[in-house]
Amino acid sequence: MAKVEVDFDVCEANALCEAMAPDVFYVDDDDFLQVEDPTVTDENRDRVQRAVAVCPKSALRINEDA
Repeated sequence: MAKVEVDFDVCEANALCEAMAPDVFYVDDDDFLQVEDPTVTDENRDRVQRAVAVCPKSALRINEDA
């Protein structure tokens, strides 16, 4: 089962991923990125892939082996 992973050392919580996949990502009140559910499913794969693609810091990736 694939999972989305975040490199929090480089993530700037720009919220572009949240805009692409709000069911997966959100920026909390303290401006930290949170992952609601890291599971990549058939239903959310396109949205998660778009989120990974638009991340300006390349802090997101899909781990197909997770």
